[in-house]
Amino acid sequence: MTNQGPGAEQAGHLSRGVDRWPLVAVAGVLAFVAMLDMNIVNVALAGIAEGLQVSTATAQWAVLGYQLPVVALLLPVGRWLDGVALRSAVLAATCGFGLCSALAAAAPWMAWLIAARLMQGAFGAALFVLMPVLALRSVRPELRGRAMSVPATLGPLGAVLGPALGGMLLDHLGWRSVFLVKIPFCVLALAVVGRTMPRDGGLRAPDRRSVADALLVAAGAASVLPALTLAPDRPAWLLLALAAVPPLWWWLRGPGGRPVAGTLRTAGLFRAHGAVLTLAAGFAAMHYVVALHLQADNGVSATTTGLTVLAFPLGMAVAGPLGGRLADLPRAFGSGQEGGNPIGARPVAVTGAALTAVGLLLLLPLGDGWAPLDVAWRLALAGVGLGLNGGPTQALVMGAAPPDRIATVGATVQLARSLGFTLGPALATAAWGLTGPHEGVRAALALAALAACLSVPLLALPARRSAAVPEKATDPASSAHD
Repeated sequence: MTNQGPGAEQAGHLSRGVDRWPLVAVAGVLAFVAMLDMNIVNVALAGIAEGLQVSTATAQWAVLGYQLPVVALLLPVGRWLDGVALRSAVLAATCGFGLCSALAAAAPWMAWLIAARLMQGAFGAALFVLMPVLALRSVRPELRGRAMSVPATLGPLGAVLGPALGGMLLDHLGWRSVFLVKIPFCVLALAVVGRTMPRDGGLRAPDRRSVADALLVAAGAASVLPALTLAPDRPAWLLLALAAVPPLWWWLRGPGGRPVAGTLRTAGLFRAHGAVLTLAAGFAAMHYVVALHLQADNGVSATTTGLTVLAFPLGMAVAGPLGGRLADLPRAFGSGQEGGNPIGARPVAVTGAALTAVGLLLLLPLGDGWAPLDVAWRLALAGVGLGLNGGPTQALVMGAAPPDRIATVGATVQLARSLGFTLGPALATAAWGLTGPHEGVRAALALAALAACLSVPLLALPARRSAAVPEKATDPASSAHD
């Protein structure tokens, strides 16, 4: 249990009128590092296989070993973090993540590396949940959009820049450097949090219910993620995803899943989560198809391809802070609130999603021969849209979360985004393979554009809030506050 002393700030809550922007920057740095790790190791698989003398298929577990616990533990960790001290949780998760990076870099054999990556994925799940919570609780409500835009922009930037940064490190320093590069970021985050956040108590061990929930969700993730990862080479692997239905259904109908579903239903957040998933899937599918088509089918060099694809994160970087400011603008002029959220958040989020969809749709008329410049400005437009969308959507979702379930909602939105990032390339590859080599690129891009288009009505339609109160009798996270 977490004990608060007299006068102590409760679990990371700030004093009235206090803004701690260094902590928002930490949330952004941790978002960048956690998403970077999802992609940077992919380019080092051949080097890992050669260095540790294993097959490429075995080396793939350096990636899956991280992704599996991230997806499997997001929801159980989110509910657990609702009942613990924020500062202690951030310090423990960041320290554990950095330590596991060092252990992975020092791996003398593959089993060591897989074990380090599994542990790192567990700490990564905590970081994914803590990022939006830390940004939310570090500023006043009227600055929420700007604060949320920092991790919402830097996270996808880490995902996009991961392969390029990993390639440079691999060429000059070897495969172990792709694990070591994250340690300086973790040290910086630890220093800022240690100096800036007030002490707020300690952590408590997860109870048996949380462990059982983690095992059920892990069983589902252990079926879905390998199926999506291996399906591009052999589509039959998608059948493995059916094995995820029984454990996930059991969890959803049990005392672990009911409070999570009840929270989303009561807050009217199902549509927003659907928008996060579809937009992430469209973005990931586009990134996969464009990079592959430019090099494999158009003969564009790796350097030119990298510079072309860089237009997307550049658009995001420019528009991300703007989206947060626009979302906060009505409150700056005293326009009031809507459902506890900045009234500018939804229009800005919808506009950003629409721009992303337009950018992806404009790729369809290009035909077979692509000029890098023609592709770049379309990607820049899509990147501007995603930058405008990220912070306002995150503010919309987190602002609607019940005060005692903020970490739970942070976990669900991160899960939706992670599933989108994984689902997008798998579906694009399936569409490419089913339609043949001539129409495959167009079909895969059409799928990416369709996913982005779906996010627009999901965000634009007003949320349906339930009058029911989420059950708390079986929620260990809520009982921790009693």
